Amino acid sequence: MNILDKIVINKKKEVQYAKDRASYTKLEESEFFQRTCYSFKEFLLAPERTGIIAEFKRKSPSKGIINDKVSVKDVTTAYAEAGASALSVLTDRDFFMGKKADLIAARQANTIPILRKDFMIDEYQVIEAKSLGADIILLIAAILTPDEIQTLASLAKSLGLNVLLEVHNLKELERSINPNLDAIGVNNRNLADFTVSVETSYKLAPHIPAEFLKISESAISNTETIKQLKLAGFNGFLIGENFMKQEDPGQAFRDFVKEL
Repeated sequence: MNILDKIVINKKKEVQYAKDRASYTKLEESEFFQRTCYSFKEFLLAPERTGIIAEFKRKSPSKGIINDKVSVKDVTTAYAEAGASALSVLTDRDFFMGKKADLIAARQANTIPILRKDFMIDEYQVIEAKSLGADIILLIAAILTPDEIQTLASLAKSLGLNVLLEVHNLKELERSINPNLDAIGVNNRNLADFTVSVETSYKLAPHIPAEFLKISESAISNTETIKQLKLAGFNGFLIGENFMKQEDPGQAFRDFVKEL
């Protein structure tokens, strides 16, 4: 059993616990539920922004604690002010030290799109994402069937959410594409063993249909890589650890943007 299998088993228990605590009706009464989501495409392609989806992440299963000393409000507002096109906020508690309250805090402090970064396996989580103030949900092809992707993406679109599908190889890409997706993210990190290689993005880029935004995720630590990925057709770049491992992630992001 790899780490991804363990996360999914744990996530099923976590979702059931959440369902027992808050009904669908309660989620729909959230202050954020009726808000209109920001357009992922509009912000990602805005010429005055960087195309970077800047992530707030305290911990990972492979690296352990990355940075648990900074506040989500301080870091995400610094990201946004320095030109991030979107924010990514981890809400998985047990493996990433994330909190649903982190997403709420980021939403209250920022006026750019926010991705709920989690392992989505149930329709409840999609409705919950909307109630927490997310604009984008992540669907990971490695843990979902094509039918599950279709169901979750369709629900997300009915709520006005943007949908980012994450794939790791050509097989996942080809079996998972459907019209309810807004963007295809290529994760350069193998979630089974956590090795990373940006070559994964270059290999899959030609196979992603033109109607979808192309996002490269993980293994991006310098501006030259972004320039090369843009030439390969990528519109967005999800980066977290590179900034979060610094004492001041916001300053690290500002310094990175200056080199673009």
